[in-house]
Amino acid sequence: MVSDQEQLRVEVIYARPDEHDPVEILVPKGATVRAAIERSRIGERYPEIDLAVNKVGVFGELRSLDDTIQAHDRIEIYRPLLIDPKEARRANAKLEAQAVTPSRSK
Repeated sequence: MVSDQEQLRVEVIYARPDEHDPVEILVPKGATVRAAIERSRIGERYPEIDLAVNKVGVFGELRSLDDTIQAHDRIEIYRPLLIDPKEARRANAKLEAQAVTPSRSK
């Protein structure tokens, strides 16, 4: 059995628009991002998680599934983007420009 001193307390989170419940777990020192996600069993709660597709990070910084984690890390599983952020900004700018510029009627 691994003692508490050889364990790291970390948090695994997957946020959806309607909910986000962090899961606190203990993992052995030297554990990877993948190991923490698997130990958290968060995939059972959110079956749409696919580690081959979803990107992961720690405190908002992208990480590899094979990166080693530290005590008190918050491991985040990111949802795929529905729209490219640049495209969203362009579309919003276009709508704003149309709202400001009155249409010319003859």
